[in-house]
Amino acid sequence: MQNSSSVMPTRSPEVAEQQIAILVPCYNEALTIRNVVEGFRRNLPQAQVYVFDNNSTDDTVAVAKSAGAIVRHVQRQGKGHVVRRMFADIDADCYILVDGDDTYDPDASGQIASMVLEQDFDFVNVSRVSDAVEAYRRGHRLGNVVLTGLVRLFFGRESTDMLSGYKALSRRFVKSFPAMSHGFETETELTVHALEMRMTMGEVSAQYRERPSGSTSKLRTYQDGTRILLLIARLVKDERPAQFFGFVGLFLILLGAGLSIPVILTYVETGLVPRLPTAVLSVGTVVLGWLSIFTGIILDVVAKMRREVKRLTYLATPRPSR
Repeated sequence: MQNSSSVMPTRSPEVAEQQIAILVPCYNEALTIRNVVEGFRRNLPQAQVYVFDNNSTDDTVAVAKSAGAIVRHVQRQGKGHVVRRMFADIDADCYILVDGDDTYDPDASGQIASMVLEQDFDFVNVSRVSDAVEAYRRGHRLGNVVLTGLVRLFFGRESTDMLSGYKALSRRFVKSFPAMSHGFETETELTVHALEMRMTMGEVSAQYRERPSGSTSKLRTYQDGTRILLLIARLVKDERPAQFFGFVGLFLILLGAGLSIPVILTYVETGLVPRLPTAVLSVGTVVLGWLSIFTGIILDVVAKMRREVKRLTYLATPRPSR
């Protein structure tokens, strides 16, 4: 993993000759989309800027077109649906995914594109740096730390700002990414995919700005945070089934053992089992615990096969020619 605290525009000959796609998911960003499009066109003039509109009711489409972006439409509401369509429809050597709210620094785009095209990184995350309270509210900052910490605990420690909406991705990453999320939890899914596939990952830091006056965030702190938390639980179940079901099974076995203690003590003292329902419950709980453990072992084999299929898809996708 590579870290950097500053960013510098990069326009090497190798980068200039490759196909770069700037992917901007948008919903009602008429106030900001022009700055986003013009900023990335200025830093990466050879890149194609694609704005994927997600049923905006303001002038987002017209403003994006007038700024020089290629505009496409996605009917299913939600960022995850937009990302799924982006990755399916666009073909490029390097993909830069960025939100359309003009809070991310386009000056970082040259460096992260160079990391993908020249240094063969598959996934480069742009970690947000900001002292502005309105840019990065305390509740969002705390939620990001907690959720990122959970992913680092279960999957790996290569990312410090998992929920950043600014990333550079290789063709191999994009074409092997299943994209199953619906909303803002897609950033979590992107990070976990890179970690599970043992891809080359990097991270740089860049300034994170406040939204312009009149522009409002589409992020719903508690609702989206809950959905991300549930996604992490699902990903642990799907990608780490031995750990997930093993923990559940161990809990059930210990619970059953605890329930059986008074039953066993009474039987030793009297030779009777007056608490028959408790005895049945304790035995059933222990049996369920062992079943959970064996289920985790079986599903772990299935998860390994799924990773192998994704890895084969990754290897079947050609790397950029140089």
